[in-house]
Amino acid sequence: MKTHANHSLLLAITFALGLVTCFTQSACAQQLTGKAAQKKKSRKPQGPEIIWVNKLPANKTLPTNTTHLTFFSRAAKQDVGYCIYLPPGYSSSDEQRFPVIYNLHGNGGNEFHSFEDVEVLHEGIVAGKWPPMIMVLPNGGRSTFYKDSHDGRFPIETMLIKEFIPHIDKTFQTIAARHGRCIEGFSMGGRGSTRLAMKYPEMFCSLFCQAGNVPRTSENYDADNWKDYLFGYLGPDKQNYLDNDAFLLLEKNIDRIRGKLRIQIACGTKDEGHLPTVRDFHEHLVNNKVDHTYIELEDLAHQRTKMIALMRPVWFDYHVESLKRAAPKK
Repeated sequence: MKTHANHSLLLAITFALGLVTCFTQSACAQQLTGKAAQKKKSRKPQGPEIIWVNKLPANKTLPTNTTHLTFFSRAAKQDVGYCIYLPPGYSSSDEQRFPVIYNLHGNGGNEFHSFEDVEVLHEGIVAGKWPPMIMVLPNGGRSTFYKDSHDGRFPIETMLIKEFIPHIDKTFQTIAARHGRCIEGFSMGGRGSTRLAMKYPEMFCSLFCQAGNVPRTSENYDADNWKDYLFGYLGPDKQNYLDNDAFLLLEKNIDRIRGKLRIQIACGTKDEGHLPTVRDFHEHLVNNKVDHTYIELEDLAHQRTKMIALMRPVWFDYHVESLKRAAPKK
């Protein structure tokens, strides 16, 4: 595993990440081979779509303290499904408030995702390793990248930022402020959480991008061939590309990001489809003097569960430290 530390990174995190190195020689570092690898490479990209409320797959069970619920979205004009984990000790009759981690799923996922993350969090809370926290698993559909489509069919960003987070704050005992919110995700979820954090830095104190592509979206604008990029999701208007470029959003909101939003990025050294843009964004953060933690996991491809296994001992440490630093001074 390679780590790149910029400015004042926590020694505790650097030390803890050394533990992860011990796992890189295990089965967690093995890659897909033979037919499995060939099948993975042969998959063709699929266009955006969403089933707004999904059913729990027959081969899955909800993790401990996790519930499947829905809320009504005015933007989508229908109910939307989500899962929420409430920590031990949570009681609607109590006045205690809890921080929230918003975990965004990868491409092809839905609200029944990231159950491994929930299990790791629950185990850590029960063991006294991490404080009680809520985790929310929203439904972002397939190939939406958590953006609003130009034609209005997929108002995913509006739904999440303007409706869903306020709904969670109104319905549950959350710390309804920046110092009580973290956002993260793997692959499409990492890409989406990074862009949303750059666009709305006043809403989150911590970002964990897990192998999420971070493209220079504005450079993909082509007035004559706009339908070729992301299935034409952003439409023919160049402004949509500028408004959805994480690099430009970082520059625009630099004063609200630098020193206020803590950023952690992790990607595998064999994740050829995502590592180039991740490195590019890491360099952009360095050039803009934005303190962050950057991790490359040796010999890891685009494998979510193996990334969790490699970093399991410290999986939520960064968010916890972010919450501590962001908490109002007493």
